[in-house]
Amino acid sequence: MFINSLFHVSQQVRDYIFIKKEANLVNSQEKVKVTEQDKQKSYYKYYLESVVEPPSENIQKVLAGPMDPAKALPIQERNRLFDEGYFEEEVGYCVMPDGTGYISNLVKMPGVTGEMFDWWFAWHGQDNLRYTIWDNEDHYRAESMQKAKGRDPMLSYKERYWDTTHLVYEDVGMGPQNIVINFKNPGDMGFDTSKIGTSACSTIVCANGKAIMCHFVRDIEGGIELRTRFWMGYTCKNKKMYKVLPDGVRMPEEPLRALNLHNIKEFNNLAVLLPKIFPEERDNF
Repeated sequence: MFINSLFHVSQQVRDYIFIKKEANLVNSQEKVKVTEQDKQKSYYKYYLESVVEPPSENIQKVLAGPMDPAKALPIQERNRLFDEGYFEEEVGYCVMPDGTGYISNLVKMPGVTGEMFDWWFAWHGQDNLRYTIWDNEDHYRAESMQKAKGRDPMLSYKERYWDTTHLVYEDVGMGPQNIVINFKNPGDMGFDTSKIGTSACSTIVCANGKAIMCHFVRDIEGGIELRTRFWMGYTCKNKKMYKVLPDGVRMPEEPLRALNLHNIKEFNNLAVLLPKIFPEERDNF
């Protein structure tokens, strides 16, 4: 659903939104409104906190312009994420030679574990406020369509969100929009599951649609690091990736840049939130 919206925004509107949003990365935005009922919830206190300032070097890197597509990770080579070390470019965006979009980000999360990360994706879809406290300036609501599965104590945290659909309303840089996220088992997306749960990878949170989302988590000293990738214009069927962006169409750069900036913002904030909220709310489904 997000990818469809990329082609229905005029250049003039896009320019206006980007000037506004980039200014708001430095200057405080208004918070998303919540209900009186929300104010009675145990985790409402986190709504009252300010969003963490994202690393300026990453913001500036994205604002400087697109990365060289030759330094991007092609979706067909996604299992290279399991390799030791880092790629030459871990933060940035670009339009690939076939016209599809690419976004990458790297966030260090001290005090966070892979278990916490999986828990978050099982937990936050149970209540809209849980999504809002993740980024109280841009996240309006998110609701899992399989809430009972998310609460099933017989399932692991990751099994609780695999094959679930979240209906999301958020501003990822182009104004508030409805987004549908279909979470999947990484094995069904062609990732090498034999390496998950090892030093190469703690967990992978991924989603399929007309774009592929991948949150690749690796343990580091004192916490985890999150390596995010979006491949816009691809879908996965039977573990194989297929380009769904029409031939001859080139994805505009501006929405890619906006999503890159939003991703930097929201996950740096989650890095601070998770170590505090997990021990308090882990059993509160």
